[in-house]
Amino acid sequence: MRFGAPHPIPYQGSKRLLAPAILSFVPRDRFKRLIEPFAGSAAITLATAQKHMFEQYVIADLLKPLTDIWQEILRHPAKLGETYSALWYSQLKGDPAKRFNEIREQFNEDQESAKLLFLLARCVKNAVRFSATGQFNQSPDRRRRGMCPDTMDQEIRAAHRLLNGKCRVICSDFREVLRLARRNDLVYMDPPYQGISGGRDRRYIKGVLRNEMVEALVDLNNRGHYCPVNDFECKHNSFRSNRLAVILTRFDFNFLRPVCEG
Repeated sequence: MRFGAPHPIPYQGSKRLLAPAILSFVPRDRFKRLIEPFAGSAAITLATAQKHMFEQYVIADLLKPLTDIWQEILRHPAKLGETYSALWYSQLKGDPAKRFNEIREQFNEDQESAKLLFLLARCVKNAVRFSATGQFNQSPDRRRRGMCPDTMDQEIRAAHRLLNGKCRVICSDFREVLRLARRNDLVYMDPPYQGISGGRDRRYIKGVLRNEMVEALVDLNNRGHYCPVNDFECKHNSFRSNRLAVILTRFDFNFLRPVCEG
């Protein structure tokens, strides 16, 4: 593994390299559970699990095949690694780009989790793209063939060891996930970029409207303590013991600031 924490799901925009900076604002022994409503590759969950910062974790995302990958990591890591390996080696039997397109077409029909894992590992810059109708439409990266099976198996098994018995996986809208938050929880939100959530080649299966985020933050304000993090400008004393805390990154902070300060 190239980094301290395992990273089985290659994902453009993952916070695996920024995790130490983000976690530097989270005091130890203050919270019991971490919730990621926009988990994706769950880089923050894996980084905190390796540091034993929480007792429990909630990984959530709206893309069901992605949450299915996490379910497989938790329940059947060996099987997921074997299926990924078979898909990876199948590209070596002919034209790798053609095989990628075949697997992509199959995935758009059956939504099978191991196929999504292969597509994420093999596509251009590990960058997810969806059509206006929700079809995965990113192209294969012609410079490489994706994470090799042995490495992927190691990453999957390492993530399993960190999270097994401690993690709940949910496929749901972020607002439903936030309703689970309670005292002693830390919510880490890395929502979709506003500018690339729509159009023909959007990078997310579904974007987040500003009014939806504002309503969610108002509700969180009413139930606990909200702490925005923008360019990592935050103080440890912003976190109050036995309160609900939220870290929000990468949204329109100028728009949200009046709500956050209110």
